[in-house]
Amino acid sequence: MKKWNYALIVFLGGCCYGILSTFVKLAYAAGFSVAEVTGAQYLFGTLITWILVLFTRKYKVTRVQAIKLLLSGIPFGLTGIFYYQALQTINASLAIILLFQFVWIGTLFETIIYKKKPTLEKVIAIIILLFGSILAGGVSLEGGMNLSWQGAGWGLLSAFTFATFIFLSGSVGKNTAPLLKSGLLSAGGLFVVFLVFPPVYLVDIPTLIGVAPYGLLLGIFGAVLPPLLYSIGMPQIGPGLGTILTASELPVAVSMSALVLGEHVGMLQWIGVALILGGIAFSNVQLSKAKMMVEY
Repeated sequence: MKKWNYALIVFLGGCCYGILSTFVKLAYAAGFSVAEVTGAQYLFGTLITWILVLFTRKYKVTRVQAIKLLLSGIPFGLTGIFYYQALQTINASLAIILLFQFVWIGTLFETIIYKKKPTLEKVIAIIILLFGSILAGGVSLEGGMNLSWQGAGWGLLSAFTFATFIFLSGSVGKNTAPLLKSGLLSAGGLFVVFLVFPPVYLVDIPTLIGVAPYGLLLGIFGAVLPPLLYSIGMPQIGPGLGTILTASELPVAVSMSALVLGEHVGMLQWIGVALILGGIAFSNVQLSKAKMMVEY
């Protein structure tokens, strides 16, 4: 498979995350709590993934690899916990801007751990993405943001753990089958979510039945597809470019809010969406040029 195709796979993984915020808002509107929504997402996602693992060919993994992947799933679960906590105390637009800081954090990880300095083109792409995120998040349209230092802290923590998860997706268990790797990552995420939010609703049948449709949708797009797609694509393109491609999350989130929830999206927000997509396209053009130079 060509490297461009792996980039597309990671891009689609980011798109999946962009779908989540719409379904989370619908679940909240239906009266379900943060613990119930988060727990249902990781529970159903992990179950679906392991059903797929059990009904496909046998996969092999050593005990050490399995433990590493389970531990790598912890930041996966923490991202959902931190982000949903941030949404309790700060505006959604500010929360998503804070989460979006994973773009430069991922590049920083690559610089520190791999001693790989970002190119000028990558820095330009990150600047475009961050500026676009501010416009797309609608911050400039709000007259006075409700800033809570606690909420801001949760938002930045979600950015850090999300960047960590993306980095680990590309560096841990490279030789493990993507589906099994995804199952172990999801299991690690489920463990930490249940540790923070004990699943008491599992014995409350009406609540479990009510949250199940949301859990299934959130599980598929938040706990099944992203780890699987990242497990396939991240090892091939690296965490630096991977975090840039995952920025596709915000344009999808804005589009879903407008199309499904009927929320007003202003012109500046659409300009921000266009800038984010332009920044992603710019980074991929540079990838194509670099590949052509290597082949030449």
